[in-house]
Amino acid sequence: MPLPDPAPRKLIHMREIICHAYEREDDLWDLESYLADIKTYGFDNNDRGRIEAGEPIHGMWIRLTIDADFVIHAVEATMDHTPYNFCTRIEPDHQKLVGAQIGAGWNRKVRELLGGTHGCTHMREMLGRMATVAYQAVYGRKRRNGEYVDTLDEPKTKPFMLDGCHTWASDSEVVKMEYPEWYTGPESKGAAE
Repeated sequence: MPLPDPAPRKLIHMREIICHAYEREDDLWDLESYLADIKTYGFDNNDRGRIEAGEPIHGMWIRLTIDADFVIHAVEATMDHTPYNFCTRIEPDHQKLVGAQIGAGWNRKVRELLGGTHGCTHMREMLGRMATVAYQAVYGRKRRNGEYVDTLDEPKTKPFMLDGCHTWASDSEVVKMEYPEWYTGPESKGAAE
């Protein structure tokens, strides 16, 4: 359902972040993200001169190559459009991510390696979103291939998404339906004890 009709208004700024995940033939994954900031009006910029309406202020790409355990093997970062040419000097610093693992504490790790003056706010924003894309892609393939299936013969580990959002709260109806053994709400095994 779309949002209700807004009050009369005029578009001023657009930010677009697009993320894609690619399964490679060598059993690795490429996660790519693009960020663009665009104004609907032109303005003067001390470094670039005039930035016209519709021309990106920010236009940035980042690619992470990961394995099925979410360990980063390679990083490519490029800034095609920045408000200052100086911004592009930080591109090589993204190599600090090689060897890091996407998972619990990912955003903290990104801030540790690329936070503040050691990185770019916009690139960090993309990196945060890429973690979700990685999980969607890798676990999607594992499910399709039968690699990520809980069976009665194997000890179960807590599914990674539990307690990560409202829907996957361990006491939610969704968990009761999808993972009853991890359900902690009313009528759970633990509640009766």
